[in-house]
Amino acid sequence: MVGLLFENGPLHIRADYSMASNNVSWDRLADYVWIDQPVGTGFSTGDLNTFVPNEDQMAIDFFGFLSNLVEVFPSLKTRPLHITGESYAGTYIPYITKAYFGMANPPVKLAKIAIGDGTMGSSFVFEELPALSVIETYPQLIGYDPEVYEYFKEQHHLCGYDLNLTYPQNGHFPTLKAPLSDIFAQSTIFTKQALFAEAMTRYATLSTESPSDLQKRSEDWLKEKRDLTGRANGTIDPLFQCSVYEEMIVYALNYSFPWNQNRPMSLSGFDIYNVPDALFPQAPMDASIWLNDNATRAAIHAPDKTWSQSVPYQFAGPNGRDPSVEPMAFFTDLATNASKAGVSIVLYSGNDDSLVAHRGTEVVIQNTTFGGIQGFTRKPSTPWFDDQGQFAGVVHQERNLTYVLFEGAGHLVPQQQPGRAFVFLREFVLGNNETGLVTNNSGTVSVVGGDSSTLYVNGLLPGQSSIFVGAGSTQSAVTYPSQTIEAWAKFSATAIAALGSTGGSDGGSAAPTKNGAIRLGDRGRGVLGAVCAMLVVVFSILSSSGEDGQLPFNTVPSFEKLSPWSKCWDSAAVG
Repeated sequence: MVGLLFENGPLHIRADYSMASNNVSWDRLADYVWIDQPVGTGFSTGDLNTFVPNEDQMAIDFFGFLSNLVEVFPSLKTRPLHITGESYAGTYIPYITKAYFGMANPPVKLAKIAIGDGTMGSSFVFEELPALSVIETYPQLIGYDPEVYEYFKEQHHLCGYDLNLTYPQNGHFPTLKAPLSDIFAQSTIFTKQALFAEAMTRYATLSTESPSDLQKRSEDWLKEKRDLTGRANGTIDPLFQCSVYEEMIVYALNYSFPWNQNRPMSLSGFDIYNVPDALFPQAPMDASIWLNDNATRAAIHAPDKTWSQSVPYQFAGPNGRDPSVEPMAFFTDLATNASKAGVSIVLYSGNDDSLVAHRGTEVVIQNTTFGGIQGFTRKPSTPWFDDQGQFAGVVHQERNLTYVLFEGAGHLVPQQQPGRAFVFLREFVLGNNETGLVTNNSGTVSVVGGDSSTLYVNGLLPGQSSIFVGAGSTQSAVTYPSQTIEAWAKFSATAIAALGSTGGSDGGSAAPTKNGAIRLGDRGRGVLGAVCAMLVVVFSILSSSGEDGQLPFNTVPSFEKLSPWSKCWDSAAVG
């Protein structure tokens, strides 16, 4: 529901709890259905105390929902289905897609999947491994301090996080060191926690230590006056061990302006989803009042249940954790089956997200074999542009897999860049824009739209220069002195090691063009994830009338009719 009410839905709840229409809602391009799932989350219902034991059962339930959906609306059975989602949908969608390929007679016709800032790897792939690249994107986190950077760079190396991305990739990546304790090896805390509550409970759930022990560890760290300058000494930090991401956050909150101004010091003073947002307290994002209004429940035929942004969720694994393997482990098989079935894969990231940073997504891609080759054969370096002709980020496409990086967006891409997200959906998800596509014409390899030798150097897209501060809303922006920024630029030009500079990054050096001059017409986690990770199903509009046109949603069907599983049905999506 966060996706519906704060990101890409037709109605948005403002910080003052008023409602506003969204003129770039994704349902303007297709028939969109937002879903609360798995069973027990949001408005979804099931037997008393019934939770899915693992992701395979989640996928079975999901197809139970789709089967009932096409029974109510038969035309949907043959219309192209796109499944999109963000965050922990990076686990849900691969499992759903895997189940689809295992069905003899699936109830729907899957055309494409799109995953944004997705948890496809383990937590130390999507969270710990990219920490240094987050610092390199936002050196404000360490106050542009070269000595502190060298410390984090050394920790990054000692923990084995400095993977070398090559194009194509030469062999699979080694198993990474699990931070702190083996609790992180269980598909982990952060992929199963309520992502919007996680920042407040981070240190209480990092390991088996009690909150008081964790507090003492933090206090011990501060007693050492650890400003980290001169601390690179060839050893892994004994306190944080390989939890480099956590150490980065603690450092910023204690030493880096403006985060160190938030008092009393609180983890809520660091927005893990959007680095340049240093508001304290954060702007409210609360859908509970509206969703729990009796008039709302009646209008959308919701069950008599209190909607909550996060719920304690018990999987079948030890201590209620999800025993399912991370999708990265079977992504090669998934990509192979997708190619055979003509199902395209789109992965996208917001450049300002720190929790599920883009570097982790790129590691998943380069660790996956698709089209008979491991990873992309060329470095992503093609720009794409929004409808105003403004630079929007980087796009790369090869062998049925598309990767898009958004400039100026964090974890919730459609919230921070609504217009660009709309263009992205139109062009790269529902459409087939070829910008960034690697082509081979009689042995001549080139990239549609060209590639740039100055874009995405070292796998980095520079972050925003300003950090935004205020209480509940942006009241001012903080920018470091120009001399500090210039000194950092000079230092980083040689200090930041080239990431993935081997192979396939040159050649085809045509000047980049705006979206390849190709346009489609302008048509108008145990605790489980707070918003069930925003997962939606999208049915492409085949015609404007009759059975194959718009969904016949003149009336909203009851939850009972649609499901024994009753994943959350949304009035804005179906009304």
